[in-house]
Amino acid sequence: MKDRAKSGGRVTPKMQRKEYEKELRRLQVELCKLQDWIKYKNLRIIVVFEGRDGAGKGGTIKAITERVSPRVFRVTALPAPSDREKTQMYMQRYLAHFPSAGEIVVFDRSWYNRAGVEYVMGFCTKEQHRRFLELCPEFENYIISSGIVLIKFWLEVSNEEQESRFKARINDPLRQWKLSPTDLPSRARWYEYSRARDRMLEATDTKAAPWYIVRSDDKKRARLNCIAHLLSLIPYRKVPREEVRLPKRSMKRAYNDQVTLKGRRFATVKY
Repeated sequence: MKDRAKSGGRVTPKMQRKEYEKELRRLQVELCKLQDWIKYKNLRIIVVFEGRDGAGKGGTIKAITERVSPRVFRVTALPAPSDREKTQMYMQRYLAHFPSAGEIVVFDRSWYNRAGVEYVMGFCTKEQHRRFLELCPEFENYIISSGIVLIKFWLEVSNEEQESRFKARINDPLRQWKLSPTDLPSRARWYEYSRARDRMLEATDTKAAPWYIVRSDDKKRARLNCIAHLLSLIPYRKVPREEVRLPKRSMKRAYNDQVTLKGRRFATVKY
């Protein structure tokens, strides 16, 4: 039986790799066009990725950024705050990573840590959590009024799929590094995270800065849906480019530049 995943309430077969790679390439071409448009128009864009642990944020962000310039698409994944940062205003350390003209910043988790992991794990007080939910819409209105485009994605993975992914990480040496100190407790506190999510959406899913929820049990479909929706939210056109012509190699002062490498150290050829 084929693997199946829920998508918007429907049960659909998991996407096959060949179909996925073909569509991903098409969308990545469009991301390159978007990149040129962002530079051409000096746009400033923020894309926030949030979701449950194991929901596939990292893989989705990689699919978005692997074919574009890191000078235009910047990924920000902040570590836990330092002792100094803990004494600052909560939003202060995020502001330092906001985009300049011609940039799109992708936050792999964001200021919404306070609405999720900090609140559930007891890293902030109930009052700090309440104040965050109260002030966050005002903060985001300020971002938008300054001319920045703000886009927010929430990746939602099912209980069964999250459990499966965590088990795979535990048993795979190539993925064990993905298990953070908060990942395993998040399994035990599933419903606490669900209630925190619900409160966050109730307070911050606004007309000016809405949340877009993506079901991610099927990672391939989730990545494609995220990219397609992102592209639909930013009007763009193909920027005219000058025709690129490869110049001929000049033979001026030509010499055998391979002979001069004789006797140098080379990496061992094993393959």
